[in-house]
Amino acid sequence: MHAADGGIHPAYAEYCNWFGQQDRNVLRRKAGEAERTFRRTGITFNVYGESDAEERLIPFDMIPRIITAHQWRKLERGIEQRVRALNAFLHDLYHRQEIVRAGRLPERLLRGNDAFLPQMVGFTPPGGVYTHIVGIDLVRTGEDDFMVLEDNARTPSGVSYMLENRETMMAMFPELFTHVRVREVSDYPRRLARSLAACAPPAAAGHNPVVAVLTPGIYNSAYFEHAFLADQMGAELVEGSDLRVENGRIAMRTTRGYQPVDVLYRRVDDEWLDPLTFRHNSVLGPSGIMDIYRAGGITLANAPGTGIADDKAIYSFMPDIVEFYTGEKPLLHNVQTWRCAEPDSLAYVLDHLAELVVKEVHGSGGYGMLIGPTSSRKEIEAFRAKLKAKPANYIAQPTLALSTVPTFARAGLAPRHVDLRPFVLVSPKGIEITPGGLTRVALKKGSLVVNSSQGGGTKDSWVLDD
Repeated sequence: MHAADGGIHPAYAEYCNWFGQQDRNVLRRKAGEAERTFRRTGITFNVYGESDAEERLIPFDMIPRIITAHQWRKLERGIEQRVRALNAFLHDLYHRQEIVRAGRLPERLLRGNDAFLPQMVGFTPPGGVYTHIVGIDLVRTGEDDFMVLEDNARTPSGVSYMLENRETMMAMFPELFTHVRVREVSDYPRRLARSLAACAPPAAAGHNPVVAVLTPGIYNSAYFEHAFLADQMGAELVEGSDLRVENGRIAMRTTRGYQPVDVLYRRVDDEWLDPLTFRHNSVLGPSGIMDIYRAGGITLANAPGTGIADDKAIYSFMPDIVEFYTGEKPLLHNVQTWRCAEPDSLAYVLDHLAELVVKEVHGSGGYGMLIGPTSSRKEIEAFRAKLKAKPANYIAQPTLALSTVPTFARAGLAPRHVDLRPFVLVSPKGIEITPGGLTRVALKKGSLVVNSSQGGGTKDSWVLDD
């Protein structure tokens, strides 16, 4: 909010004028109202591995994270370039693997990688789209310098919190939005439905495509989001038991019998999608769906096999990937990354564990990682043993000086570290980027971990209109 000279950043000028006129006791009461609203609405999540399986609220902070229109235009260009490259990369990996032939990506990253699906080799999804919904995690380390922390090309979550955060802010402070011109995000479900429909398979020709959301069920940590998006899109929410193969199509059970589904926005991981193709004991997806998919009878969003693009070792090659497929230098830079599978990098990481952040290549949610500067000597030594045992499972990055934004703390405004996840929709008609996205905030003083499962919260993200 404040520049180095103590002045107010232009992005926050109007907001600061409004905030300075507010009664702090009223604001504290509003914060309590927001929490009650979230609990009443059912905006909760479960944490895997918790013995009591208690549902938790994601803490919401009412001070928005604000981005200027100029900053956002720069970000949009970089995000669009990266998503184009990701789709081209996935198509190439499952076809000729030109990037491997050219020596720009080691073949060892694919060999034995569980996220690379042989079942997708030689197959092109309807419309040529692999990543229909993408979340690009960004961090800012300088005045105007955003970097990509990781790519989420499989099943990015959190968009429901982006929408509910905005709705909550507008309900609590309607007058604020007359002072500050903020770009809209509430049309995301409509745009998602339109984008998914545009990816319908050949079997949908001649009628309006039928879209459904496939959920693992009520015990999944993101079930609220699955139900929320289905409701907002006007789509059916289905589980594996609601689907079956009928006349060469995947059909869902309705009160009028079974109805064919054209596009399935699936929130079920690859390995649980089809018991005939992947895990034989899965009940989360319908038997035979991969055969129907490959025959052109249904679109799966995102496509199976896109998880290879989430691999953090692949991430370290993204500058090469962007240049190889777009012919352009990356507009958004990666965080410096050491690949522990390489002996020289491993030696460096082992010598500097206390200074680095080490992550599993397939990890997510803040699990399976070491934050060297905040870890005890015992934790570092335990992680050193894991790293030596399976170095190819890990990458390492410097501990970033993440930017901070103001957060409403008990004593007033306080700086807390944040990241940003913009949501991107991809269809044969083009790429759409939601203005803003989900800002995750590390609510503990000094913490760099923003994941909700690790105590982080969320904020409304504002992109200012010109």
